[in-house]
Amino acid sequence: MKTQKLPKQYEGKIKIYDEGAVVRNRFGGASVELNALELSIYDYLMGCEMLENWKGMRIGLDWFIQNNSKAYSVLLD
Repeated sequence: MKTQKLPKQYEGKIKIYDEGAVVRNRFGGASVELNALELSIYDYLMGCEMLENWKGMRIGLDWFIQNNSKAYSVLLD
């Protein structure tokens, strides 16, 4: 399995959680389990969406496509 790393652009901007969790798609209800890093990035990405930080969102979306395409499909696509 590929080692996941925090995107450089996110360094110093987010705290990495100690544990992951199951996250449910807010529109369709499908769910996927995320590890601590994935959950941290997902939450930051949702914050970027709320603040209309499109550059921050794009970084997170691209990260999920490369590192957990299943979670991207279930939660973000």
